[in-house]
Amino acid sequence: MLNKVQVIGRLGKDPDIRHTQAGKPIASFSLASSETWKDKSGEKKERTEWFNVVCFSEGLSGVVEKYVHKGDLLYVEGALRTRKYEKDGVDKYVTEVVLDGFSGTLKMLGGSKKEESDKPASAAKSKTKPQPEPDEALLDDEVPF
Repeated sequence: MLNKVQVIGRLGKDPDIRHTQAGKPIASFSLASSETWKDKSGEKKERTEWFNVVCFSEGLSGVVEKYVHKGDLLYVEGALRTRKYEKDGVDKYVTEVVLDGFSGTLKMLGGSKKEESDKPASAAKSKTKPQPEPDEALLDDEVPF
C-alpha cells in the first residue's frame, strides 16, 4: 500500500509551534496550492486548495520554527491522515498531510512573493556574476602610443 502526498504551495500564515509534555516540537501550518486557467470565454479563473500540514519530526519542526514564514513557497511530501475529534458533542474530522520521521520531506523553494518582487529584475534573472565597475583612474590615464 502507498500513502504519499506531494504539495507545492505557499504558507497562509506563520507556522504554529507546540511542544509535547516531553518538550518535543510539533509544527503545523497550512499551504495554499493554486492553479489558474482560462475558461471558454477567455476569462482567467483560479482555484486554490488548502492543505493542513503537521510535522512530528523533531528536526523538520526545528527548521520550520526557525526559517519558515507566511508566504514562503514550500514543497512537502508526507502521508495523508484523517483524525477524528469531538467539539460541542459533534464528531469532527480533519485530513492532514503528516511529516513524520524519515517518511516526511520539506524543502524551502523560495521566499514570499513580496520578497521576490522586491528584488531588482536584473538580479533575479542574471545567472552570471555581476561585473565590477571600471576604475575611474584607469579610464582617465593616457596610454603612451
